[in-house]
Amino acid sequence: MRQLTLPIHLYDNANFANFLPGANQILINYLKKFIRGQYDFYIYLWGHPGVGCSHLLQACCQEALEKGLTAVYIPLAYLNNFKPDMLDGLESVAVVCLDDIQKIAGNERWEEALFHFYNRMQATQNRLIIAGHDVPSELNIQLPDLSSRLASGMITQIQTLTDEEKIAALQMRAKLRGFDLPREVAEFLLHRFPRNFSVLFDALEKMDKASLAAQRKLTVPFIKQVLAL
Repeated sequence: MRQLTLPIHLYDNANFANFLPGANQILINYLKKFIRGQYDFYIYLWGHPGVGCSHLLQACCQEALEKGLTAVYIPLAYLNNFKPDMLDGLESVAVVCLDDIQKIAGNERWEEALFHFYNRMQATQNRLIIAGHDVPSELNIQLPDLSSRLASGMITQIQTLTDEEKIAALQMRAKLRGFDLPREVAEFLLHRFPRNFSVLFDALEKMDKASLAAQRKLTVPFIKQVLAL
């Protein structure tokens, strides 16, 4: 199988084509080459919640699958659903993406399992991409050997988009859902909600469903009505 049978699925709309790069274009180009086997086997991505870490990790998996490679995405934010032994054997997978690495900090069993998994991935030279909300040195990892491993590769921050780029990203997401998002509505969402994409895209999806149910276009007055503002 090209993707491991795990209780995890990739979102079809999480790919490089629908990720507005902004200042991250060089990183995206690097990741595409990295997946094809260029550079060292490991890269660490970090960024504040909502900047697109999860999107990029899943895009890496989608890119690998499109090239006929095996790939797996593991969101450690749902750590309670997984056991450390799920890493056993994953070193045979061409591209492994571990998201929200900060969630294992202080968990002795997970830290040890990840340390050994890192070493196995290094031996196979398959691709390992790890993402977290901060640089490795600020993760409060208790196992020194793991902390040093996490800091040993390329460490890159995902840059936040400007407000203008966020508006463009909202409009692009709307087009993917099959409707046009007026600029004034995008600006309204940007100023009424926290400026991270997980929240903004959730709000956009809710507004889209409300407009379909009411058979009305998305306008600022309609959004105010729906949100009782």
